[in-house]
Amino acid sequence: MFQERKDRRHANRAFDHGEGVTRFRMRQKMISIGDDYWIDDESGDHQYKVNGKALRARRTYHIEDREGRRVATVQSRPLRIKDSMAIEDADGQRVAIVKKAVIGPLRDRWRIKQEDGEDLRVVGNILDHEYTIERDGYKVAEVSKKWFRVRDTYGLDVGPGADPATVLAAAVAIDAMAHPGD
Repeated sequence: MFQERKDRRHANRAFDHGEGVTRFRMRQKMISIGDDYWIDDESGDHQYKVNGKALRARRTYHIEDREGRRVATVQSRPLRIKDSMAIEDADGQRVAIVKKAVIGPLRDRWRIKQEDGEDLRVVGNILDHEYTIERDGYKVAEVSKKWFRVRDTYGLDVGPGADPATVLAAAVAIDAMAHPGD
């Protein structure tokens, strides 16, 4: 038990030092039809575009690489008790569902139910873009706005072994559900 806690603390500390972590910056476009984001790497180069489709019955976001190829789709799931969004891969296969708990007495509670793999837990302050995505207490990703002064810009660190497309899509889904009118 003690060794497991020590290992988890050491693994999570990798995020503080950037060891094996892929860093992205998500920046929402100021003027656009729909919710469009650029996702840049550490050096500021565009890596992904999140193309929010306007005027649809269901909120839909396509995540595309630099060449315009779709790598993931995030889509709302209407008529559900819990607010949720489905994540599909480039082939249209569902890979995860992001769900918000019905009642969260102290803070928002979110789950990412993966089709292949263990479920992920989202912990922290969603509204302020300060949260982590965890699997069994180990950080998979960290979202933070603390390094950015620009409106609608925040960082996303993806840990080693995590699928960046799924983590980025989950962050887009959480952002869309937490800030529906933005």
